[in-house]
Amino acid sequence: MAIAKAERLMNLALCLLGTRRPLSKRELRESIEAYLEAGSDDSFNRMFERDKDDLRELGLVIETVESLDGEIGYLARRDSNRLPPITLDAEEAAALGLAAKVWQQARLAGAASGALQKLRAAGLPEDVDPYEAHSALEPRIPVHEAAFEPLMLACRDRRPVIFDYRKANAAQPEPRHVEPWALECWRGHWYLAGFDRDRGAERVFRLSRITGKVRSRGGKFTAPVPDVVTVRETVASWAGETADRSALIRLRSGAGYPLRAKATAVRELGDGWDELEIPYGHGLDAWLVEFGPDVVVLEPAELRADVVDRLRAVAKG
Repeated sequence: MAIAKAERLMNLALCLLGTRRPLSKRELRESIEAYLEAGSDDSFNRMFERDKDDLRELGLVIETVESLDGEIGYLARRDSNRLPPITLDAEEAAALGLAAKVWQQARLAGAASGALQKLRAAGLPEDVDPYEAHSALEPRIPVHEAAFEPLMLACRDRRPVIFDYRKANAAQPEPRHVEPWALECWRGHWYLAGFDRDRGAERVFRLSRITGKVRSRGGKFTAPVPDVVTVRETVASWAGETADRSALIRLRSGAGYPLRAKATAVRELGDGWDELEIPYGHGLDAWLVEFGPDVVVLEPAELRADVVDRLRAVAKG
């Protein structure tokens, strides 16, 4: 769910849960900023009806009440929307405890610690270690890029940003003006999806290729944020995950583990080289360039030419 829509639904739910009397559409529109920015009455009415239906699908009990003067109002009574007591067995508590350990960033450490305290309050026995049952598991979401934290906050706050970005086939970075939508980790690397203002289209950026500081810009987003942001699917297509062909490459022995993991066939050539057959799809040339002199493309010819062109572009820089 897009951040803007999730925030709007949360604000509507809080209004309906926090009122002691039914609120009319007019009152709700005046109380929620996103509704004030909706434009025409028709646009607001459509947005409100969708949001109301979405909240009901999520389980919120919303009552529709008609006042004496015929005006329709809405509210969500707390006693009708109170959750039953939470009970956790040792396995469930351990799983949630592991989830709380995943994030290692300082900004999220407080939230994770608070979550563990709530687990205790929800019924986790004091003498049960939530990690002991799965002590062999040490989950981590590694973040080494300095760009992660400012981009995470920009996604949350819907703030446009500027950063210098170096493409795989470029020797020098260039500035990018982006409206950030979502961050996602795939195969050990973090990616940002957003609207590239300079190119007027959706783009996905690998955080390790962002150089320098991420700088915030004033103003609002100029492009609508999609309800579903498909970061992994986009990156997977670039990496050849949806390939329907095969490429034949030579790979230096002991190098290129990610390529070996994707290979459908491996043959030792001797002299420190192996021959691999790997799936071939859009973007494979950019990925192969990252392995530099450890990779030589044998087939197909067009893939070999693309890789050579990228390497020459880097060399010229």
